[in-house]
Amino acid sequence: MYTLELLLKGNPAPIVIHQKEEEAANRAYQSVVEALRNGSPQSLELTCDRTGKKVFLLTAELCGVQMTSKSGTAPMGVRPGFLAQLQG
Repeated sequence: MYTLELLLKGNPAPIVIHQKEEEAANRAYQSVVEALRNGSPQSLELTCDRTGKKVFLLTAELCGVQMTSKSGTAPMGVRPGFLAQLQG
């Protein structure tokens, strides 16, 4: 199972979309990235494989997207995401 987290401007909770297949998750991720790169407001519709629910949103409200896989394991207490290593 693959998870896409869509980050919206002014909203602390992401919109979460689950995809069963890696290829479908990559397509959905790329469609969000292309919409963000385009810069002009457009609409985007995605479907969650887990619940069957659909989300329709304006890309002008998106500020980021993250894709993670549930098959991998993270170190205890670490949530999927981007980690910055401090050097010192």
